Amino acid sequence: MTTIDNSFIINHSCLRVKDPKVSIPFYENNFGMKCIRRLHFDGFSLYLLGFETEANKDKSWGAREGVLELCHNHGSEDDDSFKVNNGNGTENRGFGHICVSVDNIQVCEANLLANGAKFQKKLSDGRQKDIAFVLDPDGYWVELVEHQRNKTEAKTDLSTYKFNHTMIRVKDAKKSLDFYKNKFGMKLLSTFDFPDARFTLFFLGYDHANNHEENSIDKKVRHFQESLLELTYNYGTEEDTDFHYHNGNSTDNGAIQGYGHIGVSCKDPATFCKQLEDKYGDELDWSVQWGKGSLTPNLAFIRDPDGYSVEIIPLDIFSDDSKL
Repeated sequence: MTTIDNSFIINHSCLRVKDPKVSIPFYENNFGMKCIRRLHFDGFSLYLLGFETEANKDKSWGAREGVLELCHNHGSEDDDSFKVNNGNGTENRGFGHICVSVDNIQVCEANLLANGAKFQKKLSDGRQKDIAFVLDPDGYWVELVEHQRNKTEAKTDLSTYKFNHTMIRVKDAKKSLDFYKNKFGMKLLSTFDFPDARFTLFFLGYDHANNHEENSIDKKVRHFQESLLELTYNYGTEEDTDFHYHNGNSTDNGAIQGYGHIGVSCKDPATFCKQLEDKYGDELDWSVQWGKGSLTPNLAFIRDPDGYSVEIIPLDIFSDDSKL
């Protein structure tokens, strides 16, 4: 069986971007993220953004929660035809959004508007007045929710912001929950069912407390957490054999890429991957097995039931300066 120790975290989420010189300032200026590492390879670069907190200051990027990985294919900034799939169109839907939790959502929204940001949904739009969706430079949706910690009237403090979660749509909730809970050891923190609208939201993450109770985390607590995974299940999709979501990476039938993956890091990923292979064998869909990566042998990629990729890395991956 697999061993899930307290080193396991959801470390990062990866998005492809057209121009890092535009995307990085968007996340730094509007949300207070900092570019903590730059990794340059032949043909592409990775920019790792995160929040510089007291808890993070001595950690390598792979040991942190709440990291946003921006993947830039060299030259795309000069290609007028380049665009990404944000996952929310009428075709090739799949990935939904990332979410930033803030102290004062009204002031955050006002600052974004003053900075020229475009919105998919403002607080005043629709029935839900406590969430908003701003668009980043590539058109990815960034959900805004409020954690209310140390909230001050008419002010917002970027140092309180959290990279709260990443949302993906899933075809079969039972299969997806089995994958993330039983194979990766994540805990089901909260479930929200909307029968009238025919969908359910599942929030998962790592909670290493021995006394964790499933579905015990309320919204106020959840909004102050980092690196959660939200699964959105629309009723009945599992019954349609021809139905599938786009995983963000496929180019089949002319599909455009966008979302890349989430990354899980832990102290001993080699042993974890071996345990997965020993227990589940051919049930698993590896795109890169441990020890066989072209960039480094110290990572693996596995696909979930919908084909979304999960990267598995050590806490200290690329912790030296060789790829700065």
